[in-house]
Amino acid sequence: MRHIRFPTSDLRPPASERRVLLGHGSGGKLSADLVEELIVPRFSNPALDALGDSAVVAIPEGGGRLAITTDSYVVDPIFFPGGDIGDLAVNGTVNDLAMAGADPLYLTLGMVIEEGLLFSDLERVLDSVKRSADSAGVKVVAGDTKVVPRGKADKLFLNTSGVGLVPAGFVSARENIGPGDAVILSGTIGDHGVAVMSKRAGLGFATEVRSDTAALHRMAAALRRLGGALRFMRDPTRGGLAATLCEACRGRPCGVEIGETVIPIDPGVRAACDLLGLDPLHVANEGKMVAFVAPERADEALAAMRGFVEGNDAAVIGRAVETRPGMVVLLTRAGGKRIVDLPAGEILPRIC
Repeated sequence: MRHIRFPTSDLRPPASERRVLLGHGSGGKLSADLVEELIVPRFSNPALDALGDSAVVAIPEGGGRLAITTDSYVVDPIFFPGGDIGDLAVNGTVNDLAMAGADPLYLTLGMVIEEGLLFSDLERVLDSVKRSADSAGVKVVAGDTKVVPRGKADKLFLNTSGVGLVPAGFVSARENIGPGDAVILSGTIGDHGVAVMSKRAGLGFATEVRSDTAALHRMAAALRRLGGALRFMRDPTRGGLAATLCEACRGRPCGVEIGETVIPIDPGVRAACDLLGLDPLHVANEGKMVAFVAPERADEALAAMRGFVEGNDAAVIGRAVETRPGMVVLLTRAGGKRIVDLPAGEILPRIC
């Protein structure tokens, strides 16, 4: 993110009237103005303030392994009940690191901005990024800004990469899952997908459904104290709980059984899914995690989750079984069984 600093002009309209121009992505004066005015003041730290093409950061003492992840966010709309594209990007990247057992340290922030975006909307998103990064204890240390002509994007796309440290000896892998392991879900499913969809479609419900976007690294760190009894962690984002469980047992010598009556679902989410013909198991989440835990430590893991606001509704929803290897089976309310499969397609596009 190399920029030459230019003096900024005082003869500008207020931020509420200013819009992003193609020149803001040119690498020239307008680019420098945008970086100096909106980005550096919010994320200032020694690694970022150098404004180089790469950030050079110190690795804390104590060893461990490096975890690196990257993700792009194209959610529509960029503001929705319970969150926005900014906190979604930070929390999503933090959670990807956390599910690998890492303590998140640093983020990068890439922005693709459509010409004409209001400065006030961009400031709102950047403030959200700042709040979420501060709350998670991570630093935004590098980034990039591109501006495309009107009609060539949709307001704002974000890309975030994350770096974290995995403590020595810890491994979260689906290969660790074995028959009898408890399947624990940290809370209600489908909140994020329904919140975004309702805003996009202009739907109103008796009770507003809000996105569950949240950083889960502290909860994941608490579970790491279980050591080898914690087999595997994953956050059920796109494809929902169904996709996460199917991927966890795919190709494995065991399957998963879950109970429909014990899966926590907000009544508003259930009503929306019933109305729209959606399966809550397939709807995206952005602040929930699934953990496979040795059965004798399941109560301890459940208590650890419930020690966090994000885990108030945590529940044991099933177990790994020797029967039907590689498959996920739902025990229904009616007492029957049905196979849970991956979603056939993109049920709710541009959900994150």
